[in-house]
Amino acid sequence: DAKMLNEDPAYKLMKAFVNNYNSNYGSHYEAFRNKTSILDHYYLKGYLEKNKGKTFYPDANFTMRVSYGQVKSYSPKDAVKYSHVCTMKGVMEKYKPGDYEFDLPKKQVELIEKKDFGQYKDAATNDVVVGFISTNDITGGNSGSPVINGNGELIGLAFDGNYEALSHKIAFDKDLNRTICVDIRYVLWVVDKLGGATNIIKELDLRK
Repeated sequence: DAKMLNEDPAYKLMKAFVNNYNSNYGSHYEAFRNKTSILDHYYLKGYLEKNKGKTFYPDANFTMRVSYGQVKSYSPKDAVKYSHVCTMKGVMEKYKPGDYEFDLPKKQVELIEKKDFGQYKDAATNDVVVGFISTNDITGGNSGSPVINGNGELIGLAFDGNYEALSHKIAFDKDLNRTICVDIRYVLWVVDKLGGATNIIKELDLRK
């Protein structure tokens, strides 16, 4: 509740920091940002005039972005290699009853233990692929972006990047940067087997 929150040490620290910023620095920062925003326009105008004829990346704000890549494993250091996919087996290995991060619905545990995977089982792993990693380059705001294959078919949804990809805004490393995606077969399995929404499944054109 609100009283408990106000007594929380971390919340008190955050509140003190925000109040100090707003009281002593906020107005100075806003004035600085407004000034530099105008100067940025002058700088860019001069830079473009100086480099007439040179091709620049377009301002793509509010436009559709497309990133291409391939599903691929990676090895961040010696003797360590991360597979390109993870499965239900891994979900159960991380399962901790009562833990808010790693708990699972009872029905999901029962379905996995019975290996009730239906049409969503991957032949190569004999399991349901939960997620995969790819060499696509994404950024903040890409969570939920569709991942499609070369045939234009939906195969997953991007939702995160790996630890080694934190520096990708400065320099993209194709050997280490990976986009983490939930596999669409797992999404469909949740909708179908766990959620029981077979009516939705019947409306979809599923490809195998």
